[in-house]
Amino acid sequence: MSQKDETADPARLIAVNRRARHDYHIEDRYEAGLALQGWEVKSLRAGRAQITEAYVTLKNGEAFLIGAHFTPLKQTCTHEIADATRTRKLLLQQRELSSLIGKVERAGYTLVPLDLHWTRGRAKLEVGLAKGKKQHDKRADIKERDWQRQKERIMRHDA
Repeated sequence: MSQKDETADPARLIAVNRRARHDYHIEDRYEAGLALQGWEVKSLRAGRAQITEAYVTLKNGEAFLIGAHFTPLKQTCTHEIADATRTRKLLLQQRELSSLIGKVERAGYTLVPLDLHWTRGRAKLEVGLAKGKKQHDKRADIKERDWQRQKERIMRHDA
């Protein structure tokens, strides 16, 4: 389980799921590797990935990323069939998987993909252990964000 700082290098980011932070309270974060094919790595290097509609499921003691869209490049090998939305296996340690399974099945948490990034040349997915927000929570977050923006304007105007 690794905690990633919020000031991530923008050059290492591939895709960000901003919707997840709007719809869920993120309790904990995990960094998982991805089992990818060669053409998928090439399309990730070109920045052609989308995880907005993706979600993570747990089956038979393994984690899978479903619904992530990696657009194949035109140079993709012709003898290999490129399925842009195939189910991809997530690589997590066994103790992380067992704790996630317990929390998702018993405590009612959800696993949400937060961002896709490079770590030491390998594609990693940051997965968040989350609880869904209610409508009034979302409104309160929007209100707080607007207030912060107004404070910044007032401080900038006074200076």
